[in-house]
Amino acid sequence: MFGDISLSTQMGIWGFIIGLATGFVVHRTNFCAMGAVSDIVSFSDWRRMRAWILAMAVAMLGAQTLHLLSYVDLTRSIYLNGNLPLSLSGVIIGGLVFGFGMVLAGGCPGRNLMRVGNGDLKAMLVMFVLAWAANLSMKGILAFPRLWVGGAVSLDLKSLGLPDQGLATILGKLTGADGPALHTVVMLAFAGALALFAFKDKSFRNSPRHIAAGIFLGLLVTAAWFITGYLGYDEFADQPVQITGLTFIAPAADALKYWMFWTGDTITFAIATVTGVVIGSFISSKLNRTFHLSTFVDTPDTVRNIVGAVLMGFGGILALGCTFGQGITGMSTLAIGSIIATISIIAGGVAGVKYMERVLDI
Repeated sequence: MFGDISLSTQMGIWGFIIGLATGFVVHRTNFCAMGAVSDIVSFSDWRRMRAWILAMAVAMLGAQTLHLLSYVDLTRSIYLNGNLPLSLSGVIIGGLVFGFGMVLAGGCPGRNLMRVGNGDLKAMLVMFVLAWAANLSMKGILAFPRLWVGGAVSLDLKSLGLPDQGLATILGKLTGADGPALHTVVMLAFAGALALFAFKDKSFRNSPRHIAAGIFLGLLVTAAWFITGYLGYDEFADQPVQITGLTFIAPAADALKYWMFWTGDTITFAIATVTGVVIGSFISSKLNRTFHLSTFVDTPDTVRNIVGAVLMGFGGILALGCTFGQGITGMSTLAIGSIIATISIIAGGVAGVKYMERVLDI
């Protein structure tokens, strides 16, 4: 499609397009995982949570279908890599830390990127600090506590006879069943249950905006899997394309380095999505005339957001993802680690909302 353009540049173009669409959809539908948790705790409103759950279901159906049809090999993703131990302490503690941090920072990375495009200078600082903390957690001084916490409780999958941590793989090991049939049944049962939960509520069924958020974001994650896992697959490439859906923790860290050292770095799909989300949100906000510059309310607000950004950067790297990276992309692979991480993120978010209610005396 792009002629003689290098594979990395092609992936950058596709990533930017996917990011544009994501930023536009998140802005127009007010999709927010942190907001979903807050809505439930404070107002007993489940609509945004059901939109998140619907996105999981759609992405799961899409990704698993691509895998079963051999268009994409999900076992090449970080979520199902059987060569890596399943860090139970990492996904649990990292998820809790990330979830708490996203409340302090007013939203997850995807939400904050959207807010940057909408003119929120507070979100811009949050993303800079988050990216800095994520880099420290990957290769800097915070890598030491990350490795210590992540290695505290882990499972060697291969020693258990498991090639990966997929739910279908584990059930196959326990029951003796195997093959595409079991995989299909597990995928349909899990995705069907999530979709049924989302649509069983009348207020959600009567909310086109929330339904659209779940469907479109799930499809965008599926498209990302197809682009990176099929269009970007080249077993002879010097630097193989990392197969992925949508995720914003490590990509935000990589994007910071890329824009700092642009002349000596290479664009990737994930880096381009970060930029695309900001531009997509900016376009949407200008079209519906909601763009406006805003900043911190006071000093405590500034401190809370900076602390939240650091917690998200560290927790997200420890948990291998965010509300998009684990909560939609990871969930679409049916990885046990992603399921545990997502539950932990929600639990951390609930704790964060309760904390903020006490701090703000709501």
